[in-house]
Amino acid sequence: MIRLDPFYPVVDSAAWVRRLLPLGVKLVQLRIKAQPPEAIRREVDDALACARRHGAQLVVNDHWRIALDAGADFVHLGQEDLDGADLPALCRHALRLGISTHSHEELERALALAPDYIALGPVYPTALKAMPWAPQGLARLREWKRRIGALPLVAIGGLTLERAAGCFDAGADALAMVGDIVLHPDPEARAAAWLRATRPRA
Repeated sequence: MIRLDPFYPVVDSAAWVRRLLPLGVKLVQLRIKAQPPEAIRREVDDALACARRHGAQLVVNDHWRIALDAGADFVHLGQEDLDGADLPALCRHALRLGISTHSHEELERALALAPDYIALGPVYPTALKAMPWAPQGLARLREWKRRIGALPLVAIGGLTLERAAGCFDAGADALAMVGDIVLHPDPEARAAAWLRATRPRA
């Protein structure tokens, strides 16, 4: 069973990875949408090289083929991504797997695939993208943790530093956020505050 770093920012470029990892960030997800494969491949290669320099873990969202080719060791897949993924190939290459869930049915599907972590979201309302699911809330986090036991649980969606303690108390092992870092007026200072708040749980 892996242990995730509790602070798990999600960013959309290798440039963000280069900004955050020197601060001491040890876990980051690269989530790139709507770019040509060649551009995504360059971003993954760049971010992966940076992660290795800093002893950090890079999780590649969605683009599992590129992750395999780049030699990444962690990929995150949504439910739609699972439909087209070559899961046996991921297993053969020992690629660690995180899976998004939003309902009981999706949780059952995810658990049947023996992932390395389960993500639940959105915990709180989020304006970053249209979500077909209502906010899950802390009660659902507690339920998910009871269901999955020692398997790491990642909370995502509308998370802020002020909401962190409640999510941890509800059973989340790691907190993933986008806007509270990348939309903050001082992202480096905000990331540093997150690191100070989460280090005791690392």
